[in-house]
Amino acid sequence: MSNKTFTLADDLYAYLLSVSLREDALLQRLREETAHDEMSSMQIAPEQGQFLALLARLSGARRALEVGVYTGYSSLSVARALPADGRLVACDISEPWTAVARRYWREAGVEARIDLRLAPALQTLDGLLQAGEAETFDFAFIDADKENYPHYYERALKLLRRGGLIVVDNTLWSGWVADPTRQDADTRAIRAFNQALCADQRVDISLLPVADGLTLALKRG
Repeated sequence: MSNKTFTLADDLYAYLLSVSLREDALLQRLREETAHDEMSSMQIAPEQGQFLALLARLSGARRALEVGVYTGYSSLSVARALPADGRLVACDISEPWTAVARRYWREAGVEARIDLRLAPALQTLDGLLQAGEAETFDFAFIDADKENYPHYYERALKLLRRGGLIVVDNTLWSGWVADPTRQDADTRAIRAFNQALCADQRVDISLLPVADGLTLALKRG
């Protein structure tokens, strides 16, 4: 997976960042700390974090979901875009990675907006549905294990209100989705997910060549 907009040549990507990115010192420090982790390729691109924040604001989100926290760059970006009484339910299973996230949420003053659930995400999402929270969320970001994308998506769609927005990461998968020689489980899972989403008439969609591929799915009213 790519943590930059891989569809652009390096010089054009550098130009994009120079005239668009407004990453503050805290986000930059989080990104630089994460770069030392052996799984740092899971870190979202900085321009992607900024775009998520913009989408959350555009959608008027007050209640948001995140499936896959890692070290918290995306959750920090989205939580800052929520109103003071907003809430982000963040799903992950890693205590060490989310401990990094907590430090930065606390420093940013948004820790109270983030409800971290350390459990398998399907368990958390099913629990929200069982608690009667269907159609009460405004925004969801999915960036976790690829074979479960269809399951996360279906639950997120139930939890979102009409007009709510789901954002799904890695849907271009470094271009491997278009390479017929790539037949690993993750690549096949993303191909199948993309095809299913294209046919899903419950949503309006657009797959954008941002970062590693970002699909937007707007729940129809």
